[in-house]
Amino acid sequence: MKGAGHGSGRLMSRTLVLVSCATFAAIFGHQILFSVVPLYVDDLGGGSTGAGAANGLYMFATVLTQIQMPRILPRFGYRAMLVFGMLLLGAPTLLYGVAGSLTPILALSLLRGIGFGMVTVVVFAVIAEITPPGRLGEALGIVLVFTTVPTVFCGALGLWMAQNVGFLSVFLLGTALPLFGFLCALGIGAAPQPAGGSTAGFFAGLSRGPLLRVMLVFASVTVSAGMVLTFLPISASGPGLFSATGALLFFAGSTTFFRWWAGRMSDRYGSFILLVPGLLLAAVGVWSLSADGVWLLVGAVVFGAGFGILQNATLLMMMERVEKGEYGLGSTLWNVAFDAGSGAGAFAFGFVIPYTGFPLAYALCAGLLVCTVFVVSLDGSRTKETA
Repeated sequence: MKGAGHGSGRLMSRTLVLVSCATFAAIFGHQILFSVVPLYVDDLGGGSTGAGAANGLYMFATVLTQIQMPRILPRFGYRAMLVFGMLLLGAPTLLYGVAGSLTPILALSLLRGIGFGMVTVVVFAVIAEITPPGRLGEALGIVLVFTTVPTVFCGALGLWMAQNVGFLSVFLLGTALPLFGFLCALGIGAAPQPAGGSTAGFFAGLSRGPLLRVMLVFASVTVSAGMVLTFLPISASGPGLFSATGALLFFAGSTTFFRWWAGRMSDRYGSFILLVPGLLLAAVGVWSLSADGVWLLVGAVVFGAGFGILQNATLLMMMERVEKGEYGLGSTLWNVAFDAGSGAGAFAFGFVIPYTGFPLAYALCAGLLVCTVFVVSLDGSRTKETA
């Protein structure tokens, strides 16, 4: 893997810790609301179409912002973008509590999406910039430690709080944590600036076949994840372990473990060989989410395994396929695949599910993942041709 270092072997630094804390805060604010806002919309009478639109617009704004980041970052720098992004992600959240209809909820989701788009690109790019040569995988592992708690618990925590304490409690917590991240970003001080080099924009990156193929592979699983996180709380509603709350907890725990495991395997054997197993695991898992009882939890674990493997493997592959001055571009492309896929899954299936029902919708996601194996085989053959 290409290093991102500045000639020093020291990994831990004040900047890395503060960026990691800000990442924790951003992921917390994102995760705790991603399944709750659709439930809130549905509770207000917006139905599955309104629920899908809320998350879909949020992710749409995220993606549009991310697309602009390769051009914006060199102009304003990491610190300014991280500070402003955290403010936009957190400040509008409290206003959900006084929004009584779909229109203001969509407007607030739009603002939050802009903030999340800024933050997600900055954190991976700045970590790549400050990491010594050959230690990027280890640095990403440190960031994953900071994101483990919100990834594992926030989906389930948000649903539990909404059902047992009330939606306002979720909105308060979803405001507080990003504002903590805002303070962390303010404390960064002499933040690194994006390295000189290519100023290729998002669409120039899309024109590169090796980068586009990684995006397509990752997007296939994020489409499925967006659908699951949005509609599982509706299709498997209710209290107890064998419900969406329990399934999301198992899904997040499995995702976290297999992200770490995939990083270890990638260091030893390379990321490419993990793609097909990740796709097939995700396909079996998402198909199983239409089941009840223990099989719902099994499906969540298996889907989380595939999602975690693909999340880590595709990120490392993307950073390997860009030059040092293009880490902002690599981070943008990967994050767009993540967030555009999530938003597309939430939005599109909001219109599909009223006609197909939940079991067929989960089966459609599984079919998409199986078909993506063709993209992996194409990438392998093209890579061998250019080697």
